[in-house]
Amino acid sequence: MINNQRLSDEFFRLAAIDSPSYREALIAAYLQQRFSQLGADVTFDTAGAAIGSDSGNMIARFPGTREGDAFIICVHMDTVSPAENVQPLLNDGVFTSAGDTILGADDKAGIAELIEAIEVLSENNIPYGPLEVVITVCEERGLLGAKEFDFSTLQGTKGVALDTTGIDRIINRAPAANRMKIDIHGLEAHAGVCPEQGISAIMIASRAIARMTLGRIDEHTTANIGTINGGIATNIIPGLVSLHGEVRSHLPERLQQVTEAIIRCCEEEVNNSSVMIDGETRHATMAIEIKEDFPAMQIAETAPIVQLVMNAGKALQRPQQVAAAGGGSDANIFNGHGIPMVILGTGMNKVHTPQEQVTVADMEKVTALLVEVIRNA
Repeated sequence: MINNQRLSDEFFRLAAIDSPSYREALIAAYLQQRFSQLGADVTFDTAGAAIGSDSGNMIARFPGTREGDAFIICVHMDTVSPAENVQPLLNDGVFTSAGDTILGADDKAGIAELIEAIEVLSENNIPYGPLEVVITVCEERGLLGAKEFDFSTLQGTKGVALDTTGIDRIINRAPAANRMKIDIHGLEAHAGVCPEQGISAIMIASRAIARMTLGRIDEHTTANIGTINGGIATNIIPGLVSLHGEVRSHLPERLQQVTEAIIRCCEEEVNNSSVMIDGETRHATMAIEIKEDFPAMQIAETAPIVQLVMNAGKALQRPQQVAAAGGGSDANIFNGHGIPMVILGTGMNKVHTPQEQVTVADMEKVTALLVEVIRNA
């Protein structure tokens, strides 16, 4: 039932539209037209203004051809960089980028598969219930579009997100994450004239980081210090350093423990850093900001949404692998708002690199699975 040429043409058109995060207006206009042609009622929210994007999240509602609860499908329209002048190439059934840019299969493979699935449902008169398609902006910049989305506007109670590598994969678990900013304040002084009157924020930060346990902490937990910024010049003892990092864990107690351990390393090094100037003791200080980046996603394998996808795979004689992921996605935000949503593989591989690719054969398989899921939702 799937039209491979139509599917390939759709992906080619999508990939050729540059849509880096914060600049999604061009692809949003295309998607508005395309989904309207498919029979959806298309609207946009005001998330763009809140996060600095030139487009809001798009919501496309299909009435369906039979009664039933609405089913939610989520994809995102933005891509990572480099994403200027993307030139998709198709060779021997494999889509790649012709240049040094990403291809954009993350997440345009998912969008193309969704569009083809709706085409197949329509032209084959396959009954299906109401659909609510949410296409978010700035997913690649920390799920910003989803975080600004008004979930009270949705009628659906469960759904799928098309946004992970490979095929025949159901992601039902993903970690929660804390994002942190740590400002360490030392004391500036001339590095050549009076270094003994300074407190180096860089030295404090270095000692603290050296004490931290980072990387993969255990099978559930990871931690990272991603950026360090500070200092003014080589002849000035640095008075300020800012650290940005994160902790992710599938277990809430480990998320808290590892976050606290990182902070403790900084606090102890700061408390041990002082200098005496003219009889007065001057101390280093610090300021901490910790924000929940996204909530954990924990859906039982027995949950209706997981069983729906697994049964769709059985109908196609393609067993589905249920697995955990280490990253966050829009599905985390949906689950945080009480809407069970799993993530399905779209066939994309080597994402976020110029070597990104997706095959037409894999997109066809994902489309077939999606048709079966929607038909039985």
